[in-house]
Amino acid sequence: MAEPLTLAVVGHTNAGKTSLLRTLTRRRDFGQVDARPGTTRHAEAVTLQVDGAAALRFVDTPGLEDSTGLLALLHQQDRQLPPPQRLRLFLRSEAAQGPFEQEAKVLRAMLDADAVFYVVDAREAVLPKYRSELEILSWCARPVMPVLNFVHAAASRDADWTRALSDYGLHAVARFDAVAPYVGAELRLYRDLATLLRPHEAVLGEVCESLEFERLNRRAAGHTTVAELLVAVASARQTLSREQAGDARQRGEIVEAFRAGIVARVRAAVDALLEIYAFGADEAHLALVPWLDGRWADELFNAETLKHAGKALGTGALVGASVGVAADLALAGLSLGTGAAIGAALGGAASQGFGAVGRTLTNKLRGRIDLSVEDEVLALIAEQLGALMLTLERRGHAAQVPLVLRGAIDAVTQQRSQALLALLQPARAHPDWALPHGTPAAGRPPGGATRRSRRADTVVAAVVQLLRQQAAAAEPP
Repeated sequence: MAEPLTLAVVGHTNAGKTSLLRTLTRRRDFGQVDARPGTTRHAEAVTLQVDGAAALRFVDTPGLEDSTGLLALLHQQDRQLPPPQRLRLFLRSEAAQGPFEQEAKVLRAMLDADAVFYVVDAREAVLPKYRSELEILSWCARPVMPVLNFVHAAASRDADWTRALSDYGLHAVARFDAVAPYVGAELRLYRDLATLLRPHEAVLGEVCESLEFERLNRRAAGHTTVAELLVAVASARQTLSREQAGDARQRGEIVEAFRAGIVARVRAAVDALLEIYAFGADEAHLALVPWLDGRWADELFNAETLKHAGKALGTGALVGASVGVAADLALAGLSLGTGAAIGAALGGAASQGFGAVGRTLTNKLRGRIDLSVEDEVLALIAEQLGALMLTLERRGHAAQVPLVLRGAIDAVTQQRSQALLALLQPARAHPDWALPHGTPAAGRPPGGATRRSRRADTVVAAVVQLLRQQAAAAEPP
């Protein structure tokens, strides 16, 4: 690939230039984002690579602070000179080293660039200072692509800015929200830019192909992470001896440890999804507050939440929901069985309290009690992680507010949840599938270790395919 296409990113102070670049390059560590004006004080470059080579070179510039004063100064120069020469004359003047030092940094970057992204905070009114900026931009004789930022905000003045930009001959306008870009927004931005830069159309086309390839790879990796987790949770089993089942303290400790293990698996999957979507650990506390402070874990095994999920799935009353927190076993979200889940058969007995369940199990299960996870919990995990993936796909790397998830089982998600649960049922009879892929079986030396069944991999692949189909069906046309 030839020299990278250089794009100067300019705009008024606090328009969101650095935020835009963080989202376009998936570089959370690039620059500094702050609500205070004038955060960026120097021009800073970052590249976007395609197949290991730099395809685009972005130059982040300081904000234009006094465009009105600068324009007045430029009008005092020799009007016989072409505008670009007048700008270069200004850059050699003392004013470029003094009161207009910030503006001079911006103009140097523009004159050295192949094209310009003019970033506009669409929430701002079209004030005279912005019109001065637009006139100065026209003097650089470079292709300019206005980028309306924060267009999803309720206070957006999209129509006002579109009219103002057209007054200066800027009719091709891109709309991009650096905080919450819609899926495909990057492709649209570069395709719009290609209409201005026909000589560079091939390079921008390669960038679009690479971005789409990476997006699909991220989604595939995310679906695989979710599928592996669901199969592991569906097959998870904890066996209690007759003595452990008869001791209230031991029962409680084992049940809580089992739940904690499930929650730990889910949180590990969340960490994996953050890494896949290039969100670092430092922002996990910002993006995933409900997950990290325990609120989500509380909901996962909350009897009332599970009861609503059970009704939505058409499974009726749950063992855990009917036993409730008052019973000794506190089984919300868990089933009792002997190598296979038989929670549905125990529903009536469980509603009478643990004593009846204990007598039934003593007669039926010959002293062994197996804990496993209810279908409703699996469905809730799938919906929550699906909602997380969708949100991360649409979350810009400039977002400064906590992520909010609304994944739940309702009439809309009922059908896809039931299809997913049907695929997961084979895992119920295979506790060994709870092992991560390629993990040696417990107690076996590495040389003679058995690995997870190929059938488990087949189930994982089927779940991935279903998740992929569901995600594709949910995308806007």
